[in-house]
Amino acid sequence: MLTVRLKKGRDASLLRHHPWVFSGAIDSVEGTPEAGELVQVISHDQRVLGVGGYSPHSQIRVRLFSFSESTVDESFFRHTVSAALAKREPLLDDPQRNSYRLIFGESDHLPGLVVDKYNDFLVCQYQFAGLENWKSLLTEILAEQTRCQGIFEKSDTASRKREGLAPGEGVLWGQAPPDELVIQENGMQLEVNIQSGQKTGFYLDQADNRILTSRYCTDREVLNCFSYTGAFSISALAAGASHVTSVDSSRPALEILQRNLQRNNLDSNLHSCEEARVANLLRDWHKQNRQVDMVILDPPKFAEHKSQVMKASRAYKDLAMQAAKLIRPGGLLVSFSCSGGIDLKLFQKITADALLDARREGEVIQYLHQSSDHPIALAFPESQYLKGLVCRIVS
Repeated sequence: MLTVRLKKGRDASLLRHHPWVFSGAIDSVEGTPEAGELVQVISHDQRVLGVGGYSPHSQIRVRLFSFSESTVDESFFRHTVSAALAKREPLLDDPQRNSYRLIFGESDHLPGLVVDKYNDFLVCQYQFAGLENWKSLLTEILAEQTRCQGIFEKSDTASRKREGLAPGEGVLWGQAPPDELVIQENGMQLEVNIQSGQKTGFYLDQADNRILTSRYCTDREVLNCFSYTGAFSISALAAGASHVTSVDSSRPALEILQRNLQRNNLDSNLHSCEEARVANLLRDWHKQNRQVDMVILDPPKFAEHKSQVMKASRAYKDLAMQAAKLIRPGGLLVSFSCSGGIDLKLFQKITADALLDARREGEVIQYLHQSSDHPIALAFPESQYLKGLVCRIVS
């Protein structure tokens, strides 16, 4: 195994078990490791810090599997996958839900790997060169340990491109998932299209938040922005919302939403769809003096990198400001950010500034974060990417 030696004083993060080695921290590399090759990382004074996969094309040059001299082999991956599944066993017993994140990358000591379970099918995203060589083995292990019907790869993320890897999509094992796969979440029946849908097909990270926010929806008129296929909308209606308007720019997503309404036997008279850009609709509704009791903002990621944080902050602020103008006194603004570069402290400041510009007064009554099947590793703060605020509009 080739060795990667760090510069003097650049081992502190690894000693705290942060699994990334950036290119700027490296003093020397023994030989010329290939993409995905296992390397041993040592400190400047020759202490072994761990074993990881090498990625010559990425700023994150090494991602560690282990913080010791452990052998990374078939036994290692079998144990690591088994441990990830065992952590989620209490969730898997929920009769109201059959879809979860089974593996969450670095939080489960499998850097760059996402595995989501949708009913009896698994969807994998490989975002790291260090796991490409192990894909066949991991597929075999997942098939054995989950007894799923099929495993589908959907590796189409920007991070894969930064690793120097081409997109990968297709059946890895077993059956292909049906185009209209129906999952169960919190008692709701929801259609998921794995191949054409966003992320791995759905937003499992919001499952817990859909329960939490539904408690505020009873007898309220709700505007759900960036609704996608309408899970927040279905949840709100099931909780007794007086009316829900779902806004998204994707017609296929809204068509799935309409089928989800029917599938859950909800009154279509209490729901309306708007195929529109959210920013435009919020401004138009303000001009029309329209008001609601609750606005949900769940936009896509605005900041992929730190260089985009300022631009993203302006976008989040504008959305929150326009939304706040529509909310009746005593109503609620539920706002999310999935941009890793924007932490909770900054997001709260953005929201506070937005309400100030909207000439509204608000207070945070609840903080929200990613669902419990997306565990946050304390040594890896990057794993905490989703944050949300429930704000009461006082006046």
